[in-house]
Amino acid sequence: MKEFAADKIRNIALAGHGGVGKTSFAEALVFTMGETNRLGTIDEGTTISDYHADEIERKISISSSALHGAHKDCKINILDTPGYSDFLGDTKGTMSAADTAVVVVSAVDGIEVGTEQVISFADEYEMPKCFFINRLDNEHADFDKVFSDLRERFGTGVVAFQFPVNQGEGFNKIVDILKMKLVTFDGSSGKGSVTDLPDDLKSKAEKLKNQIVEAAAESDDELLEIYFDKGSLDDEQLQKGIRAGILSKNLIPVLCGSAAKNMGSSEFLDFLASYAPSPADLGSKKGSVPDKEEEIERKISVDEPFSAFVFKTISEAHVGELSLIKVISGSIKSGDDIMNASNKNSEKVGQMYLLNGKKRKEAGVLAAGDIGALVKLKHTSTSDTLCDSKNPIVYPKIKFPEPVISVAIYPKSRGDEDKISNGLHTLHDEDPSFTVVQDAELKQTIISGQGELHLKVIIDSLKERFGVEVDEKRPKIPYRETITAKADDKYRHKKQTGGAGQFAEVWMKVEPLETGKGFEFQNIVKGGAISSVFIPAIEKGIKDVLSNGPVAGYKVVDVKAIVYDGKEHPVDSKEIAFQTAGREVFKACMLKAKPILLEPIYDVEVKVPEEYMGDVMGDLSGRRGKIGGMDSDGHFQIVKAKVPLAELDRYATTLRSITSGRGLFKRSFSHYEPVPKDQEKKIIEQSKREEETEE
Repeated sequence: MKEFAADKIRNIALAGHGGVGKTSFAEALVFTMGETNRLGTIDEGTTISDYHADEIERKISISSSALHGAHKDCKINILDTPGYSDFLGDTKGTMSAADTAVVVVSAVDGIEVGTEQVISFADEYEMPKCFFINRLDNEHADFDKVFSDLRERFGTGVVAFQFPVNQGEGFNKIVDILKMKLVTFDGSSGKGSVTDLPDDLKSKAEKLKNQIVEAAAESDDELLEIYFDKGSLDDEQLQKGIRAGILSKNLIPVLCGSAAKNMGSSEFLDFLASYAPSPADLGSKKGSVPDKEEEIERKISVDEPFSAFVFKTISEAHVGELSLIKVISGSIKSGDDIMNASNKNSEKVGQMYLLNGKKRKEAGVLAAGDIGALVKLKHTSTSDTLCDSKNPIVYPKIKFPEPVISVAIYPKSRGDEDKISNGLHTLHDEDPSFTVVQDAELKQTIISGQGELHLKVIIDSLKERFGVEVDEKRPKIPYRETITAKADDKYRHKKQTGGAGQFAEVWMKVEPLETGKGFEFQNIVKGGAISSVFIPAIEKGIKDVLSNGPVAGYKVVDVKAIVYDGKEHPVDSKEIAFQTAGREVFKACMLKAKPILLEPIYDVEVKVPEEYMGDVMGDLSGRRGKIGGMDSDGHFQIVKAKVPLAELDRYATTLRSITSGRGLFKRSFSHYEPVPKDQEKKIIEQSKREEETEE
């Protein structure tokens, strides 16, 4: 493929709710551009972008794919992103490399929670957007309702550039509003023939064209004056206004078709070539000087020093790791020495590819604005910045969504710990929306992700790629132990074993501290009853208990321990004796001071279509959740609640079940509060059983 200047490149991300036809649309676009000679289908598992075995089996996109082709005089880079909520972290990361978010919406189901989610990603990246209303060949397709809902939800800047004539099972015609022409598609090839607009469609087309003209005029003060003066814009002025409106995000075009039947893809590519922003239109990208807060900008131009952003890492059999990059400035070719500005490592550029799913072809050069893949970089992960070592710059890292589900894993075979650890860290480098923590407090390896399927894919990858299998368990809950009253006690440690003995006696008081204060130690011993040299040993003994409390073995918080008296022996008193006495008297005091267990409470925010709100609230209440309020957000309700972490296990799966996959949630730690007495009793009994088993 020939080289394209930045102003002749279009980088789009196909995004939207799961099941709206993004992958079929990507297939239709690359077929129309001549990159394939056969239109693949999801059902047959023959699409170019869903090529992993998991994707073919489940008939959903699990990982974003990069595709490309040429249309007219432009190179079109297409990033096909997952819509399934478990993989929205990958979607968000991939969208960072696009210049236009193409939000695919079902003509049957309209705006869904996934639609809203990807719009929020696009807004976070300050990206221009357009809508493609798909599935117009479905029985219950309703373009007008979906278009009306989009305008109501996202503003009057949402304007139709096309509308269908005969939506439903016999669909094969759309109106091109800008050209005021009728496009009729051939049923077998999807190619459109253009004819004059019939009289019965002119009124609707003119009304919608006026919306385009008004939105275009409002994008530019000079055009607005011409529009007020003449009441219209000529073709050149209209094109200028549309491009400016899309770039400023004040105009969001709506196009339509049937991806599965390749109806509307050629017209959509025409739209991209004529109106979608190029990387050059975006001007520059902000970054910073490594290790400094000094902000700098790099123009999106081949004349600037080289810089690129790694938006995704994928591992391919027989090839190794591929770092998918968007070149921001300058250019790169095989053999170049570059710098990873995120970690100060040098990298040597080997092979470079342009991708169409798993198909690869050598790229001679990747220049500013373009997207491609570098092979086997040694020190580079997703979200890193690559650049010219003499002109370093670091671009902001991708902010991935917080995990919503966790599982503890254990090796099935002894000796696999290192393999598992290395495998998990490699998988995290590839997909930072998945995290792994070696939890010293709970003595568990905990992996967390965006959903149950997300974690299953990770665990399957451990087996397939790294040759290790793991068992799964529910993660332990990090309960806390504290006290609600004052208490005091004393403990004498006396040991005689023929030789030198051990002796220590410690008198102690404990009292509750304010929430969040942790632990305080005070020594008020008078008259040298305990030598000052032994006081640190007492404190050390107490601290041994803080990590493994006397009630159920959990961390102790918000307690003050006061040593006020004691006794020692001139020969047998030693540090180890006072350490033991300190530990035992603290335990005794804790158990007398009305101890309680505290549990972590999480803020949970659930976004669902209104019809599921009752079921969601009922389920949250059944999880001991306290509903904190509800907000309306377009067609959706946002339910806010505080729920114990112990009750959130597998909540992502339950939510998907009760909302037919149309609900999303996020969670974040809020605070600790006392465990109800009936629950506390069960936790303590369970803890004792586990302790006996370990012994």
